[in-house]
Amino acid sequence: MESTACYFLAGSFKTHRYETCNSGKLYRELAYVISFAPYYWRAMQCARRWFDECDTNHLANMGKYVSAMVAAGARITYAREPTQLWMLIVLVTSLVATVYQLYWDFVKDWGLFNPNSKNPWLRDDLILKNINIYYASIALNLVLRVAWVETVMRFNLGLFESRLLEFFLASLEVIRRGHWNFYRVENEHLTNVGKFRAVKAVPLPFRETDSDG
Repeated sequence: MESTACYFLAGSFKTHRYETCNSGKLYRELAYVISFAPYYWRAMQCARRWFDECDTNHLANMGKYVSAMVAAGARITYAREPTQLWMLIVLVTSLVATVYQLYWDFVKDWGLFNPNSKNPWLRDDLILKNINIYYASIALNLVLRVAWVETVMRFNLGLFESRLLEFFLASLEVIRRGHWNFYRVENEHLTNVGKFRAVKAVPLPFRETDSDG
């Protein structure tokens, strides 16, 4: 998205010179805006839900996106100023954001890591019969969540250009999100079923009237 926007806004489509984006001031500012935008909107959604519902869980969820914004900004700055100080800042902010996100993924969104569950460290109600799939999914989500390490360590793979590798890592995030969504929907469905298990009917948001009256 950064390169596409810069391609048109900086006039690179006229010269077809990729260096224009890398060195242009507009590109450097645009990188922060595009990196922050998704986290900012989700944080504002959480803030609005907290305002409407007064549920502090939404504030905690907002903190997750704020920490992700700080980590993303630090990584962008480190890519331009690769000093030891910025590397330390990136490691600290990214580690905090990753631990925060993993906790929210596993405990809040997936409803796992219940020490008292009949399924060790999962939850009592599971849709999939093979519980090993859940353990494998936890490991997969953990690995995909720490893909940011490559942006700091800059592993030299030789066969791949850096921009191609960045595209590949971004694609992994799309895959992780789709994988995360399955267990998020599963947990939400089971939670909703559990909430209405003790009642005969869900109350309607309006008063029923007698049709004969």
